Amino acid sequence: MARLTARELTVRMTTQHPETQHPETPHPDTQHPDTQHSDARPTDAQSTDAQPKETRHAETRPAGRPAVLVLGGTGKTGRRVADQLIRAGHPVRIGSRSGGTPFDWEDRRTWGPALDGAAAAYIAYYPDVCDPGAATTLRAFAERAAEYGTRRLVLLSARGAEAALPAEEAVRVPGVEWTVLRASWFCQNFDEGVLRGGVLDGEIVFPAGDVKEPFVDADDIAEVAVAALTGDGHAGRIHELTGPRLLTFAEAAAEIAGATGRAVRYVPVSAGEYGAALVRDQGLPGELGAFLTDLFATLLDGRNAHLADGVQRVLGRAPRDFADYVRETAGSGTWAG
Repeated sequence: MARLTARELTVRMTTQHPETQHPETPHPDTQHPDTQHSDARPTDAQSTDAQPKETRHAETRPAGRPAVLVLGGTGKTGRRVADQLIRAGHPVRIGSRSGGTPFDWEDRRTWGPALDGAAAAYIAYYPDVCDPGAATTLRAFAERAAEYGTRRLVLLSARGAEAALPAEEAVRVPGVEWTVLRASWFCQNFDEGVLRGGVLDGEIVFPAGDVKEPFVDADDIAEVAVAALTGDGHAGRIHELTGPRLLTFAEAAAEIAGATGRAVRYVPVSAGEYGAALVRDQGLPGELGAFLTDLFATLLDGRNAHLADGVQRVLGRAPRDFADYVRETAGSGTWAG
């Protein structure tokens, strides 16, 4: 198994975060999920977001177009969301620990300045929407968004993951129009994520067995997200996003091999074997290895081996096929090694 960074391994294949961070831990001012804030915007004296100086992301504000905050704005979906918004003429604010708009899930003082003046926010939560602490943190963030006048939230979630349901529920707060995007496995995991090393090594070792997955293109996810962030008809909706075709991981590997001319094959292992390898070979803590083992065993049990029509319904066109993704990515030289 190729050596991976801790960040690549701690974040599941769907909602990968762009920055190197530690897994989410409860902040000292963590509030109970049912705690409601006043709809009035807090003053600096009242808010835990108060800080000596606010650093704003450079923005061009077309008349009548307030900013859109993109959290995870340099990740697989986030950077695509930001790019599409910019091309459409929307001012974009990318929230990150080191970016022009400082944002850290573990430092709530950064939340208010990032939200201030933003009409909508795209949320790719770190480390994962299935994380036990995600719901509490997201509820507090959604309430803060309502206080600051950010009325539209679009949350990237995981398809078929019962552990993500509390996080999805958490963004449903008064004063906010919420939309949830339940995405299947990204095509881009094979060239931008943890499976890229396997492609380059010629062996994709993963605990998926012969389960079929409707791989979805991150560009489609981003286009749906932009529609929900800027258009009407998405409030209170859950969009399930898949590709147009079911493939096993072995079939996916074969398509990559055919397009690249490389010898690439899929090597199935059990979830337990994979989790143990993460701990043994990649240096993950045992608790994290166990979490990922359970997560993979759940999501790769066949529950997602069916297609959904979310991309078609929102965009009015068929989702992009895995073969199109493979052909374009092979042509880019990404898999040339």
